[in-house]
Amino acid sequence: MSPTKNLTDKLILQQGDLTEMETDAIVNAANNDLQLGGGLAGVIRRKGGDAIQRECNQIGTIPVGGAVITSGGKLKARHIVHAASMELGGHTTARSLRSSTAHSLRVASENGLRTIAFPAIGTGIGGFPLSECAAIMLHEVVEHLKKPTTLEKIYFVLFDSKALAAFENEMHGIEERGGLEGGVFPAKLPVPGLTTGLP
Repeated sequence: MSPTKNLTDKLILQQGDLTEMETDAIVNAANNDLQLGGGLAGVIRRKGGDAIQRECNQIGTIPVGGAVITSGGKLKARHIVHAASMELGGHTTARSLRSSTAHSLRVASENGLRTIAFPAIGTGIGGFPLSECAAIMLHEVVEHLKKPTTLEKIYFVLFDSKALAAFENEMHGIEERGGLEGGVFPAKLPVPGLTTGLP
């Protein structure tokens, strides 16, 4: 099987409602205080129930760029991975997006999950540009899939056609650069902190 085919089997882009996914986990674009207030986090709390916030309160504050796992409450997904890409009331940065995406994938694999669904983290309340988000997040997924992992399918569930197009465009570039065997991150896109190690 070619590297590109292998990648497209494992990485699926679609438009839809993340909170309706029946995956092992969905990813919440979280703040590091794990307060489920506005945006996607607020929808997760309303649909999944207050038990999710109670679990988050027991965990407490985590570092920006980190990720933790809770139950999925009343959602169809069994778990929620909370990716802390910003402080409460703050903004997402390239470095925090890269780190929180990588940590989310690691947490999922450490918990034996096989399927996970991501949003475009940081592009709503976090104010991060869509095209850069797509480049960073897809890069981290491809790097993760190059290593041993329990994850078999990784979904990106995008909220509108513009977001889906941004991710599809970046995915096309990855395929042209060789998929799981290629150098996947485009040199033309400067992303501060991208080459730094994870905390």
